[in-house]
Amino acid sequence: MCMLLLGMLLSFSVYAQDAKPKASPAATATGKIGDATVTVNYSSPSVKDRNIWGGLVPYGQVWRSGANEATTVTFDKDVMVEGQKLAAGTYSFYTLPSEEDWTVIFNKKAKQWGTQYDEKEDALRVKVTPRKSGQMNERLKYDVTEDGLLLSWENMEVPVKITASK
Repeated sequence: MCMLLLGMLLSFSVYAQDAKPKASPAATATGKIGDATVTVNYSSPSVKDRNIWGGLVPYGQVWRSGANEATTVTFDKDVMVEGQKLAAGTYSFYTLPSEEDWTVIFNKKAKQWGTQYDEKEDALRVKVTPRKSGQMNERLKYDVTEDGLLLSWENMEVPVKITASK
């Protein structure tokens, strides 16, 4: 009996040591915009000395705006995104980057692998203007601010203006 217990303990110890951290770990950003609670769930890839914009993330192609499963954004109340109404709910979040402006996409199908995007399921598309970041961001991150949503990665930020619905 003692040997069985010892064997189990050793096998669990070896298994735990083999577990590597994920290359793109799960992350969450949450905050209030007006009286709406906003939550972003995403996987956070690293730059790892790669060319991100126009390279790893090609211009002119829909991007899952994270890694692995589709990034999701949940609003507990109706909001205005760049002046357009978006109903409360959970959406997958995609972007269509270009050098000049980006199309931000809220897709009705929230639970999906990030590469399973279907344009017919779009709830809202808006244009935003990216800007140079004040700092290098090795990992992709999202922030919920009083002005909306901010995607930051490498040397770029993508602000999305969100306000309480009227």
